[in-house]
Amino acid sequence: MTAIAQPEADQTPDEDVLRRLRWRCRRGLLENDIFIDRFFEQHGEQLTNALVQGLLELMDLSDNDLLDLLLARKEPEGDLDNAEVRRVLSLMRVSQA
Repeated sequence: MTAIAQPEADQTPDEDVLRRLRWRCRRGLLENDIFIDRFFEQHGEQLTNALVQGLLELMDLSDNDLLDLLLARKEPEGDLDNAEVRRVLSLMRVSQA
């Protein structure tokens, strides 16, 4: 049986993964898009696989739930309350300061 290598959390994803990630991050609310666009402008070249995973988890949320997290009206709960998601949120929130 051959094991499939999992990407290391601190490695940088390839260009194809980043391109698909940018497409996946398109949102219906302009406010969310502003947060996400600034995040990519400031941190896009330093993204790691761990940050990509956290960002993908956030993109599974509804637009309103995502905006509440970005504006710190709420904090992540349940399965969403993990190190990767919290790191992405902290970077996105600081981007707006």
